[in-house]
Amino acid sequence: MSLDIRAENVLKNLVETYIEQGHPVGSRTLSKLPALGVSSATVRNVMSDLEELGLITAPHTSAGRIPTAQGYRIFVDSMIRSYELTHKAIDQLDEAFSHETDPETLLAHASDILAELTHFAGVVVLPNQSVTRFRQIEFMPLSKSRLLAILITEDGRVQNRVLPVTQQFEEAELVEAANFFNHRYIGCTLEEVRRKLIEDMENDNDEMHRINRAAMQAASTVISEEDTSSGNDVVLSGEQQLLDVPDLCQIETLQKLFEAFKTKRDLLSLLDRSMKSEGISVFIGEESGYSALGECSVIASPYTVEGKVIGTLGVIGPTRMAYDEVISVVDITAKLLGKSLSSKQRG
Repeated sequence: MSLDIRAENVLKNLVETYIEQGHPVGSRTLSKLPALGVSSATVRNVMSDLEELGLITAPHTSAGRIPTAQGYRIFVDSMIRSYELTHKAIDQLDEAFSHETDPETLLAHASDILAELTHFAGVVVLPNQSVTRFRQIEFMPLSKSRLLAILITEDGRVQNRVLPVTQQFEEAELVEAANFFNHRYIGCTLEEVRRKLIEDMENDNDEMHRINRAAMQAASTVISEEDTSSGNDVVLSGEQQLLDVPDLCQIETLQKLFEAFKTKRDLLSLLDRSMKSEGISVFIGEESGYSALGECSVIASPYTVEGKVIGTLGVIGPTRMAYDEVISVVDITAKLLGKSLSSKQRG
């Protein structure tokens, strides 16, 4: 939408004032700002034009105006100030990540950091089968009827599964089976491994003797369970902090929001969209396409390991937020998380 310079200036100052103060903003308040330098009557006329364009609106109880989702969108896309975290803050974040050694814990820690820095809800989407690459699998006998399978992915995550078996294997046989499996599937995504496993077991050729077939079946079980553990795909932190946000204080709004947090399905779908785009994605209000997030904004960024996008992280808060600060926090956290995961992988 094309606005003239005066309209842009009024909209920018109205949004910034509303974000800072939290009340509807009147023409008199804006006219006193040095950045505008025009009369209250002029501001009032410009605000009327902005309201007709659907960029600002008047709440029931006030003569002042607040931004609409469309008004916030123009502000975020073309008027937002550049905000940079201090070197000290970045060093503290980097140090916080460096203390974690387990990738699973590291991902959860990133969610905690986002919540702590923004005072909103932090969210991290874990790598899924379409991007997570297989590194190796190991088998250990536990008893005559039980086998421990250890799945390790390239992002350093480790999954353990105890599986029932109908026949007993020697440890050397299990090593041979793991070597066969690792050589055959290393570097494939888990999705590719699962698909190739099905094909290989259906072919059941001479190369795959009894032990290797058992390994295939055991590995198939582990990877299938990894695929269906969707309850662990999203890590949320700080969602209780949203209870203290005045803009989200209505019971119905909070009920819808926390139901979305509980099911996680809509969050996964929304954040998956940001995973496919470059850089920061900002979803404002109804732009998300989900009624539960109608009063919220979601700021998200993909994170990478060795240059490959493997997941997404972000912040969920009210539409009235300091977008410049939150965008900077999300951006830096995504970069530091990727750096730390890459370092753990190389290590």
